Amino acid sequence: MQTSDLIQSLRKSYETGTLEEANLRPDPIDLFRDWMDAAVAAQLDEPNAMTLCTASADGMPDGRIVLLRSFDERGFVFFTNYESRKGNHLLANPQAALVFLWHPLERQVRIQGVVARVSAAESDAYFRTRPRGHQLAAWTSPQSQPLAARAELNNRLTELEARFPGQVPLPGFWGGYRLVPQRIEFWQGRKNRLHDRFAYTADAGAWTVTRLAP
Repeated sequence: MQTSDLIQSLRKSYETGTLEEANLRPDPIDLFRDWMDAAVAAQLDEPNAMTLCTASADGMPDGRIVLLRSFDERGFVFFTNYESRKGNHLLANPQAALVFLWHPLERQVRIQGVVARVSAAESDAYFRTRPRGHQLAAWTSPQSQPLAARAELNNRLTELEARFPGQVPLPGFWGGYRLVPQRIEFWQGRKNRLHDRFAYTADAGAWTVTRLAP
């Protein structure tokens, strides 16, 4: 059987849990925290991995996996090279979406909102927590730019190791973004594709919640 034919036959019945009105929280950040805690407790691989969706100035969408590094009532924070493809997208169009998929728990969270850079102090504080190799990598990679060969990266890393024998400073082109949510949707898989979906929408400083058809 060819892969294309096999894909059509793949089926999974979602029967792990439910999401009812009684399970909801007034603030979706609290519910997200509950679900993240459950994903961590289940020892899922990189439960903070999320798809970040951006769009160029002319509306062409793009997506990639990045890691959530913190979240609170202010929003969801990730870090990257400001001169990368995603950084250029966010400069031209500071709106984005995040998608978390915790497949063993049969759960998905979708978040939409506006994005702004975090302060330099916040970026520096996080940068200090990174392993030295990761700090040097932030300097080494001209993210999203063409490379003639892998050797370019290796040579640059060698130069930077000599340049920064001690503490590695925060690059001026690298730091964090915070997505301030305007809409957060929680999805719980259910049998026969009749899933549970609830959408929280920001409205004048408060949240309204709606059950959606699957």
